Amino acid sequence: MQDKITVLVDNKPSGDIKGEWGLSILVEHEGKKILLDTGGSGLFAVNLKKLGYDPADIDYGVLSHAHCDHANGMPRFFEENSKAKFYLRESAAENCYGKIFFCMIYFGIKRHVLERYSDRIEFVSGDYRLCEGAYLIPHKTPGLAEIGRRGKMYIRTDRGWKPDDLSHEQSLVIETDKGLLILNSCSHGGAVNIINEVAETFPGKKIYGLIGGLHLFNKSSEEIREVGRKIKESGISYVLTGHCTKDRAYGILKEELGDSLQQLRSGLQIEF
Repeated sequence: MQDKITVLVDNKPSGDIKGEWGLSILVEHEGKKILLDTGGSGLFAVNLKKLGYDPADIDYGVLSHAHCDHANGMPRFFEENSKAKFYLRESAAENCYGKIFFCMIYFGIKRHVLERYSDRIEFVSGDYRLCEGAYLIPHKTPGLAEIGRRGKMYIRTDRGWKPDDLSHEQSLVIETDKGLLILNSCSHGGAVNIINEVAETFPGKKIYGLIGGLHLFNKSSEEIREVGRKIKESGISYVLTGHCTKDRAYGILKEELGDSLQQLRSGLQIEF
């Protein structure tokens, strides 16, 4: 049985399949439908139907991390699907902020969603088997709070502000005939770190590809080239990226990765 990836929402539109700042991907694997993220609105559901799918048929929902451009469509999902659980990291909460000059701006999960839909939400820890050949893998790299600090991402706690250690971010890893396929919608913890984490989690297994945003839009050209070089050195043969990678970084990565790099866009469908 072939695995199929359908991009429901990305920044780039395709024909009548509209785009927005955010990401939502449908994964069809072993007869199951897995929704990774819901974008920044209910657009994912509109595009899903245009592409011939019914939201009610989705078996699992997964939130890659607790930011609004990936979680804002969750209420729409729960309205249109009465059966699927939505899987979040145990540390995910409505507490993510970005620092702009001296102001903290909220960009987390919509307020009260976690409480309102608590019967549909599953908080998971450690390496979690979602279904046959599909896993949710947390960050295992130390020191990620420094990435949060440099990226001006913060968590509000009872004891005040602290840099986001990205413990609410997780990778969806799928076993395909070509090898492991990693889906991480923004890769805030670093694409290379994520590849290494998955390699350590599944020793001896080939990692075929990486799909998702790489959060490189605000990085220097040299930083972007270094990411490209290290991805190439990892042996991965397929990278599908967009969203928070954006066009400038994509162009630089293309020089490093060549034909192994492809562009995300709303409506794109790929079979493995």
